[in-house]
Amino acid sequence: MKPRKRLVLLLWMLVCSATTEAIEPISTSIAVGMAAALTGFLASYQNILYYFNECCRPEWISFNRTGLEADLNRKLFGQHIASRIILKAVNGFMSNENPKKPLVLSLHGWTGTGKNFVSQLIAENIYREGMDSSFVHVFTSELHFPHSSQIETYKIQLQQWIKGNVTNCARSMFIFDEMDKMHPGLIDSIKPYLDYYDKLDGVSYRKAIFIFLSNAGGESIIQTALDFWTSGRIREEIELRDLETVLSLSVFNNKKSGLWHTSLIDKNLVDFFVPFLPLEYRHVIQCVLSEMEARRIPPDKNVADQVARDLIYFPKSERIFAVKGCKTIESKLDYYT
Repeated sequence: MKPRKRLVLLLWMLVCSATTEAIEPISTSIAVGMAAALTGFLASYQNILYYFNECCRPEWISFNRTGLEADLNRKLFGQHIASRIILKAVNGFMSNENPKKPLVLSLHGWTGTGKNFVSQLIAENIYREGMDSSFVHVFTSELHFPHSSQIETYKIQLQQWIKGNVTNCARSMFIFDEMDKMHPGLIDSIKPYLDYYDKLDGVSYRKAIFIFLSNAGGESIIQTALDFWTSGRIREEIELRDLETVLSLSVFNNKKSGLWHTSLIDKNLVDFFVPFLPLEYRHVIQCVLSEMEARRIPPDKNVADQVARDLIYFPKSERIFAVKGCKTIESKLDYYT
């Protein structure tokens, strides 16, 4: 017998024993008191479980708009477009108790620009357990879907995984990393879950969040950033409208993209294509100082400068953008501190 059932049975036996054997007023009072105590215990027992064990309740899932805004402003560097879109999209979705469809974000950009980091920030400001929450699910193409010959099996598994987890908690989050390495056609298997359906087989997916991370489209983002730099315009002048159309077309027509010719784009089920701009030297400096702060190391601009200068930049002659963004900052900082 499970411990919980054993405890409840024991309490009931104590109450029953007191009520059947006692005939004096004082004993009767004790029995009534025990019964009342048991009723209160049973009523609060579930709440105690909710307190100590993560569950799909507001105690564990509650959006912190102020926290997300502060994190995007203080921890994400060089991404004025992405920060603005993410905050508005997530805030609008989480504030709606009856959304028409799941929130679908497609994050694009070169390596080390902050796509994974933003996913982490979103999770940390929705789930008390952050990325460790049992309601946050990360799929990596090369790990979960390695063999092209198994694509039909993967489609069935993916549908089952998503259906099972959303059934368990409507406010589930699914992060698909390495979309540029995903087998074309695989992601289409979850298209019905992202559409404007009230329920599918009794399950509503409208409160779930789907985030796709991809390097696909990075070239077009870089080219736009270079064009602005060449014309003498600052990167902060770049707007979403300068990138969104070319980005969605680039991803849709790229055979190396997991979103190649996907119905998700064709049917306009992706709510936002979020561009992540290539990072400049000044942004790398900010990344280094932020990492030093996270490690509780006194900020040292000389060390930050050494780390930043050690990275590779492109184009080679101008050295404008860091090839790997802030991706290798942690290991580089280990060398200089």
